[in-house]
Amino acid sequence: MTDAATRSINLSLISHTNAGKTTLARTLLRRDVGEVRDAPHVTDLSEAYVMLETADGHALRLWDTPGFGDTARLIKRLKLSGNPLGWILTQVWDRYTDRPFWCSQQAIRNVKEDADIVLYLVNAAEDPVDAAYVDMEMQILGWIGKPVILLLNQKGPPRPHSEEAAEEEKWRRHLHGYGWVRSVLSLDAFARCWVQESILLATVEGLLPADRQAAFRRLRNAWRDKNLDIFYRSMGVLADQLAAAAGDAEALEKKSLGDKARAWLRSLGMGTGSPSDKERAMAALAERLDGEIRTATDRMIALHALQGHAASEVLQRLADDYASTEPVNEGYAALVGGFASGALSGLAADIASGGLTFGAAALGGGILGALGAGSIARGYNLVLGQEASSLRWSAEFFLGLVRSALLRYLAVAHFGRGRGEYTQGEHPTFWQQDVTAIVEARRGRIISVWESAKVGGERAELVAPLESVLGESAAALLKRLYPDASELAFNPRS
Repeated sequence: MTDAATRSINLSLISHTNAGKTTLARTLLRRDVGEVRDAPHVTDLSEAYVMLETADGHALRLWDTPGFGDTARLIKRLKLSGNPLGWILTQVWDRYTDRPFWCSQQAIRNVKEDADIVLYLVNAAEDPVDAAYVDMEMQILGWIGKPVILLLNQKGPPRPHSEEAAEEEKWRRHLHGYGWVRSVLSLDAFARCWVQESILLATVEGLLPADRQAAFRRLRNAWRDKNLDIFYRSMGVLADQLAAAAGDAEALEKKSLGDKARAWLRSLGMGTGSPSDKERAMAALAERLDGEIRTATDRMIALHALQGHAASEVLQRLADDYASTEPVNEGYAALVGGFASGALSGLAADIASGGLTFGAAALGGGILGALGAGSIARGYNLVLGQEASSLRWSAEFFLGLVRSALLRYLAVAHFGRGRGEYTQGEHPTFWQQDVTAIVEARRGRIISVWESAKVGGERAELVAPLESVLGESAAALLKRLYPDASELAFNPRS
């Protein structure tokens, strides 16, 4: 064996044809390789790609192989040959007469000659009892004799750990008679997280011969350092965006009592006129927030080696609702304490305390899901001063922005490159619940940053405490979502 060979660890992706091997390869490699089409035998030759490499020349190579096709026919040919593996290594006729069948033979040849560990991909949407080809392909892999890790692919959106563990156990029980299947893991090409990759690499290390584990551990450390760097750089990006929102304010003109009365009449649909100064301020705050969120999300997308751009996070509807009139919506009415019924005491109390907040029920997208209806009703905070007043985001709304930031991080971190350009979808309900609990446990620290901004703290001064609380929160989230990755230490950058 050459020195280069001893310094390389080879993982072979094997599956039935059209199960998503190349899609998963793109996700794991963080770059586009091969060809992806909804057709059998798109990959017809085995090809190796460097997944990890260290400065001293050690490398982890990922092989994308042709898929198994007519497995029943292949097994029959193998058994009839008398020497199954020897026959595969010498067979050339099918290359010209039956190329799909020959492609299956090449997958076997790759595993036999090159693989240290086999990553066998299955469609998790299928019931293992119904997937008869799996048992036949297990027989073939048993003849080869290499350790096999079964990966559950095409699982759909992320699900709670308990559900994934139950599905893994179902496949584990089905394959219990195949001793060469050493582990069953969830690793969806579309919705995996880098933390799940750490579990995969830890499993690979445990299956390698003892004399190769030390070298592989260096590869794992390089992979860990790279991904933790992306993690903390992402937290820095989000902290910068949140610092901008915390300190943002829009000055309001000082109004006469007559101007205020006319504004109130317009809010009740009883007056006409141009947009008020407060309406202009609301629109300006929303526009800046929208730009900051999209910029931060685009930066995270690039950090994770994805493509595409973030969609607008603060819907134009926000500006539309306030640009020409000031309707009494649910949040506004609840806040003023029932103005239409004559209950003016609540309004007076809010004004006296300088804490009047205006409903922002029109917020949508990622922020809508993060804030929840109760928080959305307190989107704006009117700060009254001796000479002039200003409008800024309220403390409760800022807490919602922190929740939104963490949800966006999870969305980007779970978006597999093989899926194509980044698009934002609905956040799983259990993500929202976990994020809410983790942010609420740190409410005091987050509000403290908002208070610092309120009394004039500079944006640069707010980034460090926000980066700290975001990093701690995101790490707690990932540990909660993936308890099997407990050995992955999150140590903030110095």
